[in-house]
Amino acid sequence: MTLKNKLSRMKKHINREDEAVENNVQPSAKQRIMEEIPYMDLWKQNDSTSYYFDGDYCLVREKRYSIDHQHGTYTFRDFIKAMDAWQDFKGDHPLSSKGLNHDELFFFDTETTGLGGGAGNTIFLLGHGIVTETEVIVTQHFLPQPGSEIPLYHSFLNQVDYDTLVTYNGKAFDWPQVKTRHTLIREHVPKLPSFGHFDLYHGSRRIFKHKLESVKLVNVEREILGFNRVDDVPGYLAPMIYFDYIERKDPEGIFKVMTHNEQDILSLITLYTHLTFQLLNIRKGTGAERFEVSRWLEHTGNKEIAKERYQEIIKEDGLPNFKAMHRLAFQYKREKKEDKAIELWEGIWKDAPEPISKDALLELAKLYEHKMKNHHLALKRCEELEVLLIDRNDSLSEKNTVLLESLHHRMKRLSRKLNRHTDHSSE
Repeated sequence: MTLKNKLSRMKKHINREDEAVENNVQPSAKQRIMEEIPYMDLWKQNDSTSYYFDGDYCLVREKRYSIDHQHGTYTFRDFIKAMDAWQDFKGDHPLSSKGLNHDELFFFDTETTGLGGGAGNTIFLLGHGIVTETEVIVTQHFLPQPGSEIPLYHSFLNQVDYDTLVTYNGKAFDWPQVKTRHTLIREHVPKLPSFGHFDLYHGSRRIFKHKLESVKLVNVEREILGFNRVDDVPGYLAPMIYFDYIERKDPEGIFKVMTHNEQDILSLITLYTHLTFQLLNIRKGTGAERFEVSRWLEHTGNKEIAKERYQEIIKEDGLPNFKAMHRLAFQYKREKKEDKAIELWEGIWKDAPEPISKDALLELAKLYEHKMKNHHLALKRCEELEVLLIDRNDSLSEKNTVLLESLHHRMKRLSRKLNRHTDHSSE
């Protein structure tokens, strides 16, 4: 091993200038490796080039799309509109990109040799995309054999200079896997950068779980984003295709896996656009989606914005939106606007689904007893709730049993208050 290589292995970060020097030192070795890459002509036809480092190589593919390219119901230019819209957002939200430019988001996805975690699971494809003023650039780094992770991660980390990662379940899977693999070779490649992280999987679960049996990305694409894949290779087949490539070196199957990964990245851009348009009320979804968005805003502390959304849903929807009215009533209660809360709960408890009816009757009983001092109405609402609990449940659940016991305690207290009032009145 040359002195140059020994020094390089001791460094924790090797910059591009070092790489250029090394590449110039061993032109014959580079040429020999290039000539030995199987099916290099097919790789070139598929927009791929070789990347050399430390006497080894990986393959890098780059695809570009016009900013006006349509992916599902949105163009990539809509993503820039979404980013611009966040700049005027007055609240705080996990997906807020306020203060960031559109080219600072790093859309990221991986393909691995297995679905589990740990050091035994190898990442063989690192894909990422950025949105510029004129185009979307998707770059993929491919591991041609298990022993070539140093050039793979070196090629990847030399391009990582973005502020925020955007993934789909990447907090739980993709990025922890990157950190695990990086730990094994960290003495030879640049360090991992610190990132903000937008995980769109969690947003999809919040907003679309009422509509989709599964919020896998392919389901969200088809049912929400209006994008249907053609001749797609399912992600679970990717490991088998990779192992077949290791054995035969024919990249035909790998190109299909790369296309799958590329579509994942493009869909992340479209999904971030859609979630933003929903959150910021730029493009309205169904009543159920709008309710889930409002509840998410409420959960993240944007209570005034959520309140406005609930009011909007109630006003604009043709049929009563019991969930929105129920949440709005809680908002009024917190604001000590008991009259408005009572008006809403009184308006829905008879016709709403049972869980909402039970909550509404209990809240009415509390407000009538403690705030309005109307013990007669409080007891009446307790009696309505008692009927609901007993008549609609042949065998009470543990939760309803506890609620019924608490309710009976409240009813006894209210009866005592009413009796005392009657006694005082007769004196």
